Amino acid sequence: MFKLGLVINPVAGLGGSVALKGSDNLAKHALALGAVPKANMRAKTALEVLLPYKEDIIIYTVNGAMGEQCAQELGFGVELSFETHSEQTQASDTELAVNALLKQQVDIILFAGGDGTARNIATAVADFSEENATALVPVLGVPAGCKIHSGVYAITPTAAGRIVEMMVTKQLVTLTQGDVMDIDESLFRQGIVKAKRFGEMQIPSELRYVQTVKSGGKESDELVLQDIAEDIVDKMREYHDDLFIIGSGSTTAFLMAELGLNNTLLGVDIVQGEGLLASDVSEAQLWQQVLNSQQEQQNVHLVITLIGGQGHIFGRGNQQLSPKIIRFILEQPGGKENISIIATKAKLTALNSRPLISDTGDKALDQLLSGFMAISTGYKDQVIYPVSSPE
Repeated sequence: MFKLGLVINPVAGLGGSVALKGSDNLAKHALALGAVPKANMRAKTALEVLLPYKEDIIIYTVNGAMGEQCAQELGFGVELSFETHSEQTQASDTELAVNALLKQQVDIILFAGGDGTARNIATAVADFSEENATALVPVLGVPAGCKIHSGVYAITPTAAGRIVEMMVTKQLVTLTQGDVMDIDESLFRQGIVKAKRFGEMQIPSELRYVQTVKSGGKESDELVLQDIAEDIVDKMREYHDDLFIIGSGSTTAFLMAELGLNNTLLGVDIVQGEGLLASDVSEAQLWQQVLNSQQEQQNVHLVITLIGGQGHIFGRGNQQLSPKIIRFILEQPGGKENISIIATKAKLTALNSRPLISDTGDKALDQLLSGFMAISTGYKDQVIYPVSSPE
């Protein structure tokens, strides 16, 4: 019987859609702003891959929303290794849960969360190993947080399920060390990315499914970025009255700088007529602007870039761009042409032919976005590049 340890941080990622750029110590605030918990949904997506093998798997987990509920809804056999009585999940709950799972000698610990959760897991694993001088148990993250810089996560929830499936079916899986990273959220909200390495954990490594540590730093080739920016500015002038939603990232930040507008490096802004209409908007605020544009008979365009070396265009760092907003943009005349993806050719080359990834949380929408899309890589210069839904 395969012993799968499961820990879900139910408040992971809550701050994303409401533009808080993190959830550390802000879960109540995020919920008050209308955030909807999605960590369990993403964990469920990973576990659904394992349904054909559920008679051969027993899931050791935590009561309620930290794992039990999700596993039981899918029909897996469940054993509670730890019970929390916290009104709202704390870091200590995660650490105590991991300690209990390690005592059960599970084959792997699958966890859903963000970089803060990864830090908690790493702390518990290191403490347990030091006290018990035992062999390390591999861990694997299901990406569910606002910040995913660590190299201990699968590239998508489905990919996490695929890796565990390989272990369940006794396929050859290489173990390696993945870096645990986290950033200063207070600086993050000021548009400053300051990542720090906090340790490493043993992970099952399958290169198709496990992400690299997120690429940091800004684009250095200013001439190329200026060309890309001018290409988008031309489009803004052509559709002067339309709304342009500007996603997060250093490449889009360069565009805003060329327009002479204040930019939310790690948030979403709205531009109209080359002027800043709204900055650092939440999903709800963005949706209201979209509805207003419909009444004014204005089209809505989206300008996004890919996230570091991972190739995500949706689902990482831009949760404000919810499925209903993306669908609205796609259903306008022009379809996918309303979405401008901008990136340097160097950034695309660094993907080593891996496709871009759309991980919106809506499988049908991800399939709709799959295929080839045009990427603006310079002035009137585009390449066609594949986009894939989560595997």
